[in-house]
Amino acid sequence: MRDSAIEVFDLTKAFGKFTAVDRISFTVRKGEVFGFLGANGAGKSTTIRMLCGLLQPTSGTAKVGGFDINAETEQVKQTIGYMSQKFSLYDDLTVEQNIRFYGGVYGLSGARLRQRMDWVITMANLKGREGSLTRTLAGGWKQRLALGCAILHEPRIVFLDEPTGGVDPISRRNFWELINQLSSEGITVLVTTHFLDEAEYCNDIILINAGKLIASGSPLELKTEHIKSPILEVSLPSGGIVEALETVRVMPWALETSVFGTKLHVMVEDEVTGRTATIETLRKWGISASHVVRIVPSLEDVFLYLLEKDEARTRAA
Repeated sequence: MRDSAIEVFDLTKAFGKFTAVDRISFTVRKGEVFGFLGANGAGKSTTIRMLCGLLQPTSGTAKVGGFDINAETEQVKQTIGYMSQKFSLYDDLTVEQNIRFYGGVYGLSGARLRQRMDWVITMANLKGREGSLTRTLAGGWKQRLALGCAILHEPRIVFLDEPTGGVDPISRRNFWELINQLSSEGITVLVTTHFLDEAEYCNDIILINAGKLIASGSPLELKTEHIKSPILEVSLPSGGIVEALETVRVMPWALETSVFGTKLHVMVEDEVTGRTATIETLRKWGISASHVVRIVPSLEDVFLYLLEKDEARTRAA
């Protein structure tokens, strides 16, 4: 399709008898931020490595920037930027040496390299630290430097594999501002993350479990189309969240239960009877619920619900 940056067709990767990615298909539109969600070991990184031309698929194929990942691997590599979980930097090189190294990899030199180097230094807020060893940088600075090196050659498609792991919340927020800026400039960004609050920033999302695609859509579509039963949020005055979870989860009217910070989420069949049952059950066990209200499901609610549903289906098979 003309407006597609990435098209994936029945992509599969097996390692011996273990299938890491199992016939997944999806499309990423040009200029969008596309979220790729799943637990550790679900197959996210394996998929990205295939799309970047770093790993040969067992079967299926994909087009990245219009190039076939099986037949046109080198063209794919020249079209994309890739930032791995480890930030893809050399700790024993300085900031400037890292940028120059990646500039050489991407064929940049002379005035063009100097221009892009200045851009990375400014973007990463590393003015005056060009001679610092990369290993001495704080996580947020190292993260932005890694992104700068990944897009030094101004690719139109960027793959970010768990880019916010190991950095503080402020750095995470600032990094997502950079991602949104790239998208506003027409750059396509495919990002994997296990921080489900970050997925709210994505235009579209796919959920993967045990190598299989289990859901896709915008954040709003996922939250409104998959969970039809009411979800109640239970606020507790102080402590007791574990006891509340263990008390409610065994009740037959509690379809799903999970902890969100200091609050409990309970999925029920009916809002009114579910609220009454929750309050009375907790009171019976000496736990006071200060507030019980129906909420719009979060992406974490959706993810846990779909994950449980998929695993139940797998067990039944």
